[in-house]
Amino acid sequence: MIRWRLDIAYDGTHFSGWATQPGLRTVQGELERWIPQVLRLGEPVQLTVAGRTDSGVHARGQVAHLDLPEDVDVSRLQLRLKRVLDDDLQVGSIRRAPEGFDARFSAIWRRYVYRLWDEQSHPDPLLRGHIAPVRGVIDVERANEAAQMLVGLHDFAPFCKPREGATTIRTLTGLHAERTPQGVVEFTVTADAFCHSMVRSLMGAMTSVGTGKRDQAWLAEVMASPKRHNAVLVMPAKGLCLEEVGYPDDDQLAARAQLSRAVRTLPGADPTSQETP
Repeated sequence: MIRWRLDIAYDGTHFSGWATQPGLRTVQGELERWIPQVLRLGEPVQLTVAGRTDSGVHARGQVAHLDLPEDVDVSRLQLRLKRVLDDDLQVGSIRRAPEGFDARFSAIWRRYVYRLWDEQSHPDPLLRGHIAPVRGVIDVERANEAAQMLVGLHDFAPFCKPREGATTIRTLTGLHAERTPQGVVEFTVTADAFCHSMVRSLMGAMTSVGTGKRDQAWLAEVMASPKRHNAVLVMPAKGLCLEEVGYPDDDQLAARAQLSRAVRTLPGADPTSQETP
């Protein structure tokens, strides 16, 4: 078997997320339906993805891998997929993966950008499917000051939808807001990994603080919660885009994958209290 890396982009508006779901149109479902057909395989394929996006979330830099028998000719697979896939889903490149590569576990960071309009923005109706509106005016400086409270190794349970057997401990390496010349407020979020609904919940907290509806004391109270905090707004999916996934040098891929599978804990915590990510 040979492992192949796929770089994928999609407009998530009409997808029910990445993961295959019976009766629903998903990114994984479309790719796993068409790849065996264009390669004329007699059996299904299975894609492993860097980050499973939710319904309505977009991606410019999604990464996945699949394993194929070595006698399969994939030289024209990218071109053939371009012909059969709808124009809201594109496979930008397909190349042989380095030894030890795993799209999910070899990744060292994921970078998302959340885009929104506030009352100082000048909305472009052609972008309405990719930018979320918010009431009030976001003070970018205020939001960035509060964002520093979230950076680092934390249990992000207050911002995550619980999933049985999954840890909510993550390392947030960056969270920064800026206003573009067009008035769009962009929050860039980078972490080693994200749990379910985490980014959109973080954005809900950031917009609450940035617009002055909440303060840093409230954010500290939220962070201290041992479970999902019901005062945190989950922002609309359409403002979120997976921009890029980062990987180490080729000779470190296997070691990174092994490390990512290890149990995550906070300093001083019982290592048996958390499952693998």
